[in-house]
Amino acid sequence: MKLLYFSPDSYGGIADYAHEQANALVDLGVEVTFLCSPQYPTGRGEKYTIVPILKDIKPEQNIKNKFLKKIHFGQVLLGNFTKLANYIEEHKFQNVLLGSYTEYLAPFWSNKFQTLAQNGVIFGAIVHDPVRNFVVGPLWWHRWSIACGYSFIRESFVHEAIELDTVKPIANMNTTVISHGVYNFSNLQESIAEIRGKLNLPMDAKVMLAFGHIRDNKNLDLVIRAMTHFPDLYLVVAGKEQSSKQKPIRFYQELAESLEIGHRCRWVIKFIPEADVANLFTSADLAVLTYSKHFYSASGVLNTAISYSKPCIASAGDSSLKSVVHKYNLGVWVEPDNLDALVKGIKEWVDNPPHPQWQKYLQDNSWNKNAKSVINNFMKSSCNDGILID
Repeated sequence: MKLLYFSPDSYGGIADYAHEQANALVDLGVEVTFLCSPQYPTGRGEKYTIVPILKDIKPEQNIKNKFLKKIHFGQVLLGNFTKLANYIEEHKFQNVLLGSYTEYLAPFWSNKFQTLAQNGVIFGAIVHDPVRNFVVGPLWWHRWSIACGYSFIRESFVHEAIELDTVKPIANMNTTVISHGVYNFSNLQESIAEIRGKLNLPMDAKVMLAFGHIRDNKNLDLVIRAMTHFPDLYLVVAGKEQSSKQKPIRFYQELAESLEIGHRCRWVIKFIPEADVANLFTSADLAVLTYSKHFYSASGVLNTAISYSKPCIASAGDSSLKSVVHKYNLGVWVEPDNLDALVKGIKEWVDNPPHPQWQKYLQDNSWNKNAKSVINNFMKSSCNDGILID
């Protein structure tokens, strides 16, 4: 089978997911052509064919005006979907996988894909965020956009059983739960003593790691407030600021200083190269995944922490994250958006550390199983007599 994989994200959890999934599909014998931007990182053992014709969806750093940023985003989004449609037609692809479902501006770009679907092209999408509660513009526009975004999708893939809100019924759409594999980053480059020395962390300290984009819904402010109850607890915050709409890093730094715990916080505010990921996770004792009650997705940070056998303290809405933390005892689960619950959870971790079922998780959640589910659903959709993969 030939598969066209659409992945405009050049870095972050979705880009890492796309890389692992595409490689796993190739391992099953699928010929994967991977549409991405020139900024997409290579040299990570790619087995798929990279075609870097898309434009990075992230806003240009030199655009300061918010309105111009929105215009830029819209132009890039529409341009990428136009390139995708043209590539499908020019190269006669019959199976297309979107690395992430999106509804933004869908009324402007979905018609072409509806036509392609009517002409036999099978579209699938990884629905990383199944609850589309980030409203852009009027509610009627948001709902219409969601409907258009799903209108041509035959195969939707999620990480937790859910009835997707497609606004309008999609008669032929299948929704399939697939596993979320563990990310394979580089091995440890330095000793723990060297890493902690560079971060000025005591060797005997308990260290929490908040990794990834800095966003309001990660409740980093509650984590900082909770630290006042634990005088020997340190925090490393590693990642980039997500956008100007989120609280800036200085908000959290000033909060830590005002609570007189700034000396126990370390700030690595930048894009984290793959070579540094292992160092950060290995030097930490606990991964912080304290999402708000409005977070309904799987967590790429969790699957990175599992790769390095690091337990987590976690919160979120009803989601894949909640299910797997409970099922495999991957850490301490706390009520979301609740400082008292977070303090109690950290105390539980300190006094009675969990015993995660690492191997069981790895057996049940692999990229191989993920890819088998994806390709089998494409084969079922494209023909009735396809040979499915066991």
